[in-house]
Amino acid sequence: MKDELFLRGEKVPMTKEAVRALALSKLELHRASHLIDIGAGTGSVSIEAALQNPTLAVTAVERNPAALRLLAENCQRFACGNINVVAAEAPDVIVEPADAIFMGGSGGHLRALIDWSLHHLRPGGRLVMTFILQENLHEALEHLRQTNVTTVDCQQLSVSAMTALGSGHYFKPNNPVFVIACQKEEHHG
Repeated sequence: MKDELFLRGEKVPMTKEAVRALALSKLELHRASHLIDIGAGTGSVSIEAALQNPTLAVTAVERNPAALRLLAENCQRFACGNINVVAAEAPDVIVEPADAIFMGGSGGHLRALIDWSLHHLRPGGRLVMTFILQENLHEALEHLRQTNVTTVDCQQLSVSAMTALGSGHYFKPNNPVFVIACQKEEHHG
């Protein structure tokens, strides 16, 4: 889905189209019945996941009042009846277990959110996280080494879009984004 289709607001984050496409692919939603989107922002990941997978139950967790308004407006705009918006701050929220969890930001609680996510993931479930800060990437990778995940996959995505400049065009770069995808172990000890 094009980014322009979503209602946007100042200081409300949105996972961009190319990052969203990679993240949704890594979540393997064809195997999932429930997705949790932590820090849903404008709802771009929740909405695209819900539209691509009409039987998928989506829980969009968001704490920011401005983002909650945009999220509700975008859900209505796209008629997404399979999204449940939860106005709360993870990890201080209780939700049903999920097969897939997406984390687009950590709000300074990265390790706690990873632990919360792994607790709420069913065995074999997928956790996908995106970061722009290298420090968050390294902290997440280090913390994941101490958990019950398998197949940690990490990619850096750099995207530039052709943009008009005077009578010509150039490729305007977006911030590089790190994408970590992993799977919770099927069975424990």
